[in-house]
Amino acid sequence: MDLNTGNLFQALPIDLSEEVFQTLISAGQLKVERIVSNGHRSAADFWYDQPQNEWVVLLKGAAIVQIEGMPDQHLEPGCYLDLPAHTRHRVAWTTPETETVWLAVHYSGTAD
Repeated sequence: MDLNTGNLFQALPIDLSEEVFQTLISAGQLKVERIVSNGHRSAADFWYDQPQNEWVVLLKGAAIVQIEGMPDQHLEPGCYLDLPAHTRHRVAWTTPETETVWLAVHYSGTAD
């Protein structure tokens, strides 16, 4: 049996000149990834518009996520968002004082 184990807070990338996306699990229409930011934000004219739903939880650090047509979402550890497919959103800010660690789950279908 192959067992995939790890710790989301260990082996954080040293070079954070860009956000780091690491796929932890990928199976069919499901993808789970760890994202590590450090003072990163989306480009001023860039919006994510993804074909799959995305559930994201902030594990460490702090962030502000902008969702088109909604108030800014101020996230701290434990806060999560469930973004339906094609919900335009962008990262407006992540704290530059420490790493911001996210867990993102991309999935198809409807959430219950």
